Amino acid sequence: MKVTQVTRALLPFPPLYRALLPIPGSLAGLSLALLKATALEIAILAGHLILYPSGIIQERRAPTQRLPVHEGATQLPTEDKPPVVLLHGFIDNRSVFLFLRRSLAQHGRDQVVSLNYSPLTCDIRTAAKLLDRHIEEICERTDSDRVDIVGHSLGGLIARYYVQRLAGDSRVRTLVTLGTPHSGTRVAPLANAHPIVRQMRPGSAVMEELAQPAPGCRTRFVSFWSDLDHLMDPLEAACLEHPDLWAQNVRVSGIGHLALPVHTAVASRIRQALDGTYHGTTDGDQPATHDGGLTVA
Repeated sequence: MKVTQVTRALLPFPPLYRALLPIPGSLAGLSLALLKATALEIAILAGHLILYPSGIIQERRAPTQRLPVHEGATQLPTEDKPPVVLLHGFIDNRSVFLFLRRSLAQHGRDQVVSLNYSPLTCDIRTAAKLLDRHIEEICERTDSDRVDIVGHSLGGLIARYYVQRLAGDSRVRTLVTLGTPHSGTRVAPLANAHPIVRQMRPGSAVMEELAQPAPGCRTRFVSFWSDLDHLMDPLEAACLEHPDLWAQNVRVSGIGHLALPVHTAVASRIRQALDGTYHGTTDGDQPATHDGGLTVA
């Protein structure tokens, strides 16, 4: 975990400052990696601003409809798989999952539903209750007993609350989270004016609820965390550590927060997680907590 330790030591500085600081010797490689990740984040943000309007309106397509496959791509044989529900992060919408949806469609996931929640949402609990209703509707429409969920950032936290606190483990087979502050993040204190940001702080009432026992939880968790995620303070906040949860934490090296839902290497590992073909280390019958690794840059 050498890179993680060095990055954490530099956390008092904003990400761009950390990248531009003259760092001698052994830290030079980290500085270059951070510069590359920052440049990629800026490029992704610019592209996402263009796509953002297309995702404002809630998706109307029936979940059972086959998703379009990119021209020239190979369509693999399909099999019976549960629907995949995609849940975006704070002040975002379903357009962030455009590339992941395409990747899932090309690999046999025909039933993919992208949900929007209002940017004015002020409570994780309320959003989780709304997710509960959406999941029930999706299961009814697709004649499915269970679903898989992929949640980016806040979306992962909403989904986790639904699973742990609203008995959503009866519906959710696998929950994949991308850059989700499972133990709370201290970044951007000026954003505390928004109630939902305060709920994502360490020690908040929501975080305390999620830390409570969850015996018998039936959902499998896979949490992707980046060692260059500028929205996680500390970086390990995006790791899921809970004695009652079956959780794998996958460290992603070389990209930042915004790249997690759009990077092809991450998409490949997400597909493996949903298909059950990627497994972390386990200790007998105890929940797995650590740790896969994925270097993408």
